Amino acid sequence: MGVGTVTRAVFLDRDGVLNRAVVREGKPYPPASAASVELVDGAVDCMARLKAAGFLLLVVTNQPDVARGTQSAAELNAINDVLRAALPLDAFFICPHDSGDACDCRKPKPGLILQGAAAHGVNLAMSFVIGDRWRDMDAARAAGVRGVWFDYGYAERGPSEPPAATVKSLCEAVDWILSQETSR
Repeated sequence: MGVGTVTRAVFLDRDGVLNRAVVREGKPYPPASAASVELVDGAVDCMARLKAAGFLLLVVTNQPDVARGTQSAAELNAINDVLRAALPLDAFFICPHDSGDACDCRKPKPGLILQGAAAHGVNLAMSFVIGDRWRDMDAARAAGVRGVWFDYGYAERGPSEPPAATVKSLCEAVDWILSQETSR
């Protein structure tokens, strides 16, 4: 990066944002295996647009099924490998803990976002989080990043405070982010 270059990122939740979440009883879950990963509509084109605009694409994802013993770390990595092969993602930051583990990386705490920012020299004030759960939006706010929320109507509470934008698709989120860049 040259002198004066600002590193901007889009921090992306994984399940429900990049790939379809499995919804049971109104709650989202990760795919069971790499073979069952299905990208959300427009993921390839929308991620390419963000990359072309100069954004780093950093995945920040809670994966408590590892701690719960319902998904192996190997399967988690295989799912991430499918996404890595299909999309121009720069890095993954994963919290494999459950709520009771009291870690600083499990969203809604901002640890994963802060780790990604530190590892890549990201200017948080010029960055965004795209997520589909209240935890993503609360983590964005705690990290000082603008949150873009997919409100899928899950059977859980919403964000503590309104996000910067509420959208219905990944491409709508990308359109909004890029419009923020051109309106500055």
